[in-house]
Amino acid sequence: MGAIVTGYAYVRPDGKPSEGALGMYDDSFLDDYRALVDAVHARGASIVLQLVYGGSKSKLGPDDPRRQLPHAGILGASPVEHPKTHLVPREASPHELVELARAFGAAAARAKACGFDGVEVHVAHGYLLSQFLSPLFNERSDEYGGDLRNRARLAVECIRAVRAAVGEEYPVLAKVNSCDDAGDPTGAKGGLGEEESAQVCGWLVEAGASCIEVTGDWHAASSRAQDGEPYFARFGARVARRLDVPVIVTGGWRDYDVIEAHLANDGIAAVGMSRPLICEPDLLARWKSGDMRPSICIACGACQKSPGIPCPLRNA
Repeated sequence: MGAIVTGYAYVRPDGKPSEGALGMYDDSFLDDYRALVDAVHARGASIVLQLVYGGSKSKLGPDDPRRQLPHAGILGASPVEHPKTHLVPREASPHELVELARAFGAAAARAKACGFDGVEVHVAHGYLLSQFLSPLFNERSDEYGGDLRNRARLAVECIRAVRAAVGEEYPVLAKVNSCDDAGDPTGAKGGLGEEESAQVCGWLVEAGASCIEVTGDWHAASSRAQDGEPYFARFGARVARRLDVPVIVTGGWRDYDVIEAHLANDGIAAVGMSRPLICEPDLLARWKSGDMRPSICIACGACQKSPGIPCPLRNA
């Protein structure tokens, strides 16, 4: 049975990552989410709510009230300018980070109350929890900075808070970058490397994560020669061998036979797909019917550049 992981839902108003993003920071959202969950369940699928705090990677719309606040009212690991948004966040105090972890837990409790089949904590793609892991953004000298264990502290505390809020049996996923830079998997350029990321995955499981989703910077990975392999399959297989929980690998899956081979041989539990399903919403039904041609998606990224996620190849 398939499972849907939603787009990110921000856990505090100051953590909104982009215009039109989902929110889960108070109870006013609950009725609408219950209707969404019921609609998905009625069609035989499961649905997981992804939780995030955007941090300095957030894209502020022209009318975003945070534009009028010092540092845009955004918490950060350190006051480091983001190279894309040019936002300089305010360095969060330890007390504020404890409160942020509680916000993740409260959002997870709301998701469970709405009937979501699980939650996923977003520790990837350069948003706040991912920035804390990276020496490129985290220049702290307190218990949340310095060595890897300290840089992972906030992500670990968020997972613990979520687990405490939803109980022992409820699925809690963590989405983690393979590394900061696909061209630098060792972290030699100063970012988070793959070996460090694998250690973090283990700590997140110890803290209560029941599944790890491996991802990374697909912009760089999609242009890297990988012998036709999906972007993060090699790293995902390494993580799967080290952990006793299911590992999902997301990014670059287009071919049914390739998917089956990796599921059979790499120890990963599942694959995550997005752009191929935007391009061909009936792709999985087509494969199930016996038409095993690969997806026609070419990963051009047009679906991410305009409102309404248009695809130039859809219905082609």
